[in-house]
Amino acid sequence: MLLLASPAALVIFVLLIVPLAWLFWQSIYADGFTLEHYRRIITEDIYRNTFALTFKISIIVTLLTVLLGYPVAYAAAALPKRWATLVLALVILPFWTSVLVRAYAWLILLQRSGLINKTLMGMDLIQTPLPLVHNEFGTILATVHILLPFMVLPLYSTMQKIPGDLMQAGGSLGGNPLHVFLRVFFPLSLTGVLAGMTLVFVLCLGFYITPELMGGGRTILVSMVVSRNVELYNQWGAASAVSVVLLACVFVIFYLVSKLIPLERILGAK
Repeated sequence: MLLLASPAALVIFVLLIVPLAWLFWQSIYADGFTLEHYRRIITEDIYRNTFALTFKISIIVTLLTVLLGYPVAYAAAALPKRWATLVLALVILPFWTSVLVRAYAWLILLQRSGLINKTLMGMDLIQTPLPLVHNEFGTILATVHILLPFMVLPLYSTMQKIPGDLMQAGGSLGGNPLHVFLRVFFPLSLTGVLAGMTLVFVLCLGFYITPELMGGGRTILVSMVVSRNVELYNQWGAASAVSVVLLACVFVIFYLVSKLIPLERILGAK
């Protein structure tokens, strides 16, 4: 069995363990052992503010995807098979277009001379263009659009496994539809909610292309700090330290969530 598993173990070692070890080594070695890069993350405002903003935007995006994705997943689970397939196809359809193209599309729509501002000004609803891009609003809006399918799919996977007989039983016992939903269906769907929230939150923590374009250099997230440390300042140690801290945050999140639901439900929506 060990020999059979050795090829896969070798791939994991080469493609995962070695890069992570190199990343950690880069963060603590610069002409000798040092914790200077980690000290800067703790003491310098730019790093603290960046991590705070990243977690803030990730939380907002996660909550918005829950609010928008739950009704879509519920509708798909309640509809007949043919219509549910159509809903899921529309949810998955954006995956056929690259993230970069979708981010540019939002940039075109939301910029000062974009379609939305022109329409609002043409209807005399505003006198000057609204600042919809190069700020947190544009970053959050585009990120919600891109990450929404990662919320809908785990939710739908959980909801379709909830027996319809439970809803009928609740109704037969005198519960109105809202009461039955809140007391029966919603609690049973919470595992899907938690799985989707974890997946979206973790993905948002490391999101790069969309915040880079929609933030316009004004909304700085952790992924952008890593990129600039490497590209602009050639500070591989600083970039590695930030990456290690972010990776540790992700591990902590997965560990805490694993106490509530199995990790395979998050990663595979089983």
